[in-house]
Amino acid sequence: MTIKILIADDHLVVREGLKLILETNPKYAVVAEASSGVEVLRQVEACKPDLILLDLNMPEMDGLAAMTALRAQGIDIPVIILTTYNEDEMMIRGLELGAKGYLLKDMGREMIFRSMDAAMRGETLLLPEISEKVFAARTSGKNKAPSSVKTMLTDKELMVLQAVARGSRSKEIGSDMGISERTVKAHLTSIYNKLGVDSRPQAVAVAVERGILLL
Repeated sequence: MTIKILIADDHLVVREGLKLILETNPKYAVVAEASSGVEVLRQVEACKPDLILLDLNMPEMDGLAAMTALRAQGIDIPVIILTTYNEDEMMIRGLELGAKGYLLKDMGREMIFRSMDAAMRGETLLLPEISEKVFAARTSGKNKAPSSVKTMLTDKELMVLQAVARGSRSKEIGSDMGISERTVKAHLTSIYNKLGVDSRPQAVAVAVERGILLL
């Protein structure tokens, strides 16, 4: 089954470049484009895409506002944010809203498809070089969290969370730790409950902000 893609970016050259790349993979088909957040909402309703590649800075309504609006409507479409390295605060907010990953606008074909494949599996791919930049604003200049906060997670939960931050899948984490995939998911449920979140990207964002994870 072909996966339908909505590309949202106010720069035509970015949209055209992504379309050329996506056309090389029959698994994906670009069914709609948008140059503003308002258009994103219209195209989601009209075309029912399976995945959205979303710029943060757009006129009328930015990417974050569009994500918030979709979430408020109960629309749960995976979103990968198109970004540059100077949008730290917005990228953190994107994680909190449930973004499945980030793509630099000059990223290569292989990584684009790898990120999209992960998003369609319900997973989040956070590359170390992006993660470090995304969270730098929140981690720099802050004191380390008190030991009581750091120890709210068990050693195994911390190992699972570190692996999640690297973009590893549950099966891969289980194999590396010598535990079952079911046990990995149980650890994730516990992590979510302790951090007050409901997704992998939110768990990573909160853990970094509290000093539990240092990327």
